[in-house]
Amino acid sequence: MATTASPTGPTDPYVSRERHHNEGQGRRLTAAFEALEAYPMLLATRNRMVELFDDGEPASADLIAAVEGDLALTLHVMRLANRGEGAGRGNVESVVQAVDALSAGTVLALAQRARTYDFFERTAVWQNIPERFRLHGTATQRAVERIAAQVEHEARDRLMVTAMMHDVGKLVLVHAYPGYPAQVHGDARTPEERVQRERRELGVDHAVVGGVIARRWGLPSVIAQVIESHHSAEAEGEAAIVRLGDMLAHYLLGGTVAPSEMLAAARAISLRGEQLRRLLYELPQALGTDRPRQVDPCPMSTREVDVLKRLAKGMVYKQIASELGLSTSTVRTHLHNVYGKLGAMDRAQAVLIATERGWI
Repeated sequence: MATTASPTGPTDPYVSRERHHNEGQGRRLTAAFEALEAYPMLLATRNRMVELFDDGEPASADLIAAVEGDLALTLHVMRLANRGEGAGRGNVESVVQAVDALSAGTVLALAQRARTYDFFERTAVWQNIPERFRLHGTATQRAVERIAAQVEHEARDRLMVTAMMHDVGKLVLVHAYPGYPAQVHGDARTPEERVQRERRELGVDHAVVGGVIARRWGLPSVIAQVIESHHSAEAEGEAAIVRLGDMLAHYLLGGTVAPSEMLAAARAISLRGEQLRRLLYELPQALGTDRPRQVDPCPMSTREVDVLKRLAKGMVYKQIASELGLSTSTVRTHLHNVYGKLGAMDRAQAVLIATERGWI
């Protein structure tokens, strides 16, 4: 007997079930996206923001650091900045750019209007999730910052945003699936094992969901792409930096990581084994420190920065010239220009000024 066809094709119970499943999943994710609009800012962040304005408009570096240290405030600031008109729409890639586009007063107003979360007064909706995300997000930022310095990656400010936001897809899955993460992850131990379990149990993983929501909010595609692919074994560039930073953060906070996966992520960004070992040793001590922010434009050329970085390492003119493929007289000329631009009397003062301002 021939199969009775519907106006759109043969009736297939499996296809029908699959369609209903996808539609149900879509509705759950959409509702979770909407719930994330109310993700709370830490109460301590709001208090810090208010304190910064006690004596007038604060220094840009202090304001930026306060925003970058809180996921909810980072999301609010980045979303609003990327909704602007003109060339900035969808092209604001960092909190540095966002604060400049919005003004300090607007950032303060966002902080004052946002919902807040206090560790000592947990809500039924979010429980202790914001605190866990803060700890992992800031640990990932510190790790990513150190990795970027090792490989001389220049987009540090963009990486700070991406590192804080890299697991935002998990917040969506928490709302979309009541059994997430405990039931979904089960006995999976490493980040890679948990992602594989998500794909098997849910048909999607938090990295992909994070990329979707970043695009939904109008954030730059470069940020969305890194979030989306930061667990991929084929990750390159900034995605590989965030992937390694995420592993290092798990390691620092007592989680389990696979050494082979960590080494593979390091190789993807040409980070040598001894450099990775140094990071593993130094990062616990670095968690409580902040690198000076490069907020003011650097007056030095790229080559002048290259020369000054090597001078800061204690290299002499001949060594710098050999490493950069220059003559010693050219190195001397670059440093003479650096002293003039920085208002420095000697090499020690030049290195100190450039370090304090985050230029090297």
